[in-house]
Amino acid sequence: MLFPTPGVGDPEEKVLAAIEDSHAALRAYVNRPRRWLGSLRRLSFARALQGSNSIEGYNASLDDAVAAVEGEELLDADQETRAAVRGYRDAMTYVLQLASDPHFDLNEALLKSLHFMMTGYDLSKDPGRWRPGIIFVRNDATGEVVYEGPESELVPGLVHELVALLLQTEDSTHVMVRAAMAHLNLVMIHPFRDGNGRMARCLQTLVLAREGIVARQFCSIEEYLGRNTQAYYDVLAKVGAGKWRPERDARPWVRFVLTAHLHQARTMLRRIKETERLWYDLEHEAKKVHLPERTIAALFDASMGFRVRNATYRHVADISEQVASRDLKSIVDTGLLLPRGEGRGRYYMGSPELRAIWTEIHKPHSPSDDEDPFATPAMPPNVLTPGSELDGEGG
Repeated sequence: MLFPTPGVGDPEEKVLAAIEDSHAALRAYVNRPRRWLGSLRRLSFARALQGSNSIEGYNASLDDAVAAVEGEELLDADQETRAAVRGYRDAMTYVLQLASDPHFDLNEALLKSLHFMMTGYDLSKDPGRWRPGIIFVRNDATGEVVYEGPESELVPGLVHELVALLLQTEDSTHVMVRAAMAHLNLVMIHPFRDGNGRMARCLQTLVLAREGIVARQFCSIEEYLGRNTQAYYDVLAKVGAGKWRPERDARPWVRFVLTAHLHQARTMLRRIKETERLWYDLEHEAKKVHLPERTIAALFDASMGFRVRNATYRHVADISEQVASRDLKSIVDTGLLLPRGEGRGRYYMGSPELRAIWTEIHKPHSPSDDEDPFATPAMPPNVLTPGSELDGEGG
């Protein structure tokens, strides 16, 4: 038995409608060729990598996450974090590739393969194998056991049941709810010795990407979960209640995930508008100092505070190493880029003047972006809800 999918009521329908409105606006932007879209996709993927790994304690900088997306060396992270980020990048890249494969087959072997990609750097984690015994999840701060997974003998059957559920073609449940339940059931089954959270988030993204609800790089909520890690843990603890109890109500979890989708979609819309404006302003700046149009890709990253490396720039601009070196020198000569380091470790940062272009565009997000769409409006003074008593105890 798995956690059953709760019925979708009017509150959930309203939030799903709001998400769809945001996704429709996103599709209007990303379904048409735009010169800045590739840079935005790359940063979105990097933020998802950073967010999901940070939940597990692998704290890479966004600069390093961007480097990981491009297959470059991570400069700031320790060795284990580098391996974890690269492994998750490979698994997620494969998932995004599978999303458009008409011959795709979801099965237990795929889940084991994704797990091996994520954790294969450490064989003590039993990469690609179901866990051999009981598993306990502990609070790192207190050492307290906060969750106990089902017995290992149950794992193969439970995962098989989950895969069969995801393959049901007649299931009319909204894809975001189905993806949320896939995430919940996998993380509660805890089928692996390590990496269960990353696997559950990866599976959720796969379910979403297969449906094509929005561009594949923009459907993940991993960035949101990374920013709201404690809330993520809290709702899983509330639903799980410390042990494998699939009879418990999963509605709080579904509502949390829908809230994440709504906030992430609104964040992406804000970023799209800012990116479009930034690209336009950088075009103007490049023309003013007689730089070729392709250099805007380097100016874009640098204006937002990211390191620019020759390898990154030549990959994004699709040019040779020699042309990239010449372009970067030309940008340095204009004063828009500042060189740092020497040899293979050389990179470039945006000058204060270049950074000011982004600062002028980028505004703090509205507090309304953090509102709980399921929150009950405050009651007027002296109004009692049905079934309540004056002393505050339910009747």
